Amino acid sequence: MTRTDATLHTTVDSPIGELLVTGDGHAVTGLFMQDGLRPNTVSPHSTREPDAFDTVSTQLAEYFAGARTGFDVPLAPSGSAFQLRVWSALREVPYGTTISYGELARRIGQPTASRAVGLANGRNPISVIIPCHRVIGADGNLTGYGGGIERKELLLALEGCTLRRPDPLTLGL
Repeated sequence: MTRTDATLHTTVDSPIGELLVTGDGHAVTGLFMQDGLRPNTVSPHSTREPDAFDTVSTQLAEYFAGARTGFDVPLAPSGSAFQLRVWSALREVPYGTTISYGELARRIGQPTASRAVGLANGRNPISVIIPCHRVIGADGNLTGYGGGIERKELLLALEGCTLRRPDPLTLGL
């Protein structure tokens, strides 16, 4: 379990489970899947303030209803300069499309950094809105996801992505 030290927080119900939204009063600093592999807690100094997140809650509901393809809420993720570059590039991946880790590395000007891109992708503090679920393996197969492969598959299906299933023969089955 990880802790976020945001000033404000709320939870939002969604088709992928409860989401913890954190912020500083001006921007979203975190969006975490509480039913995933790494649920988060908030600092005891954080205040539960659902009204501060009305816009993000509305936009998430629209996204999950299939009525929104992008988000326009202010974001303030915290990370290294490299992570921030990766997360910024993720926001440029269009709704309903996927890219590989290698392609994302090329887009940030570091074509040999696909593993580092994967690590940064896995540390994305604002899931769904910063669409790390749109990154897949070079072979077109789904790869790891902090919220679990099932959630990644659900998000991609929601966006209308055609998902490639692993060939059982290549898996040795």
